[in-house]
Amino acid sequence: MLFVVWLSDGFEHPMRVALPTSHHLRPIRADDVDIDYPAVMGSRERLWARYGEAWGWPPSDMSYEEDRTDLARHEAEIAAHETFNYAVLDEAETTLLGCVYIDPPAPESPPGTDAVVSWWVIDEAVGSALEQALADFVPRWLTEAWSFAAVEYSP
Repeated sequence: MLFVVWLSDGFEHPMRVALPTSHHLRPIRADDVDIDYPAVMGSRERLWARYGEAWGWPPSDMSYEEDRTDLARHEAEIAAHETFNYAVLDEAETTLLGCVYIDPPAPESPPGTDAVVSWWVIDEAVGSALEQALADFVPRWLTEAWSFAAVEYSP
């Protein structure tokens, strides 16, 4: 994929971000597959309803290795500052509870949009304090740490 420059020169993305719960955000890595795969496939129907049409993800037959490949792509895009995928993790990083996606503006985004952002939590966390914490925290974090003034929140 080819992206326009959308972050300021010298921008350093946050490597670990504490949430107001006992959880934190961290850029996802290929070696997170052991905790990502069960989280994604365990919530696949809801994730497909949300992202399937736009991203074709997650397919019902996604294999463990396909997930690892997808995570490696995310890791490379993060390193290149093309897109960002932050895993929502427990303190010990033994459970992945969701993800936060931060992408450059899409061609159809309103003029002046700084980023397109969405997030999800696993089925078991829907309606939880964690889901509410993300809804409260992410917009503030994007303004304070990323200096985004205009964010498009994607369904």
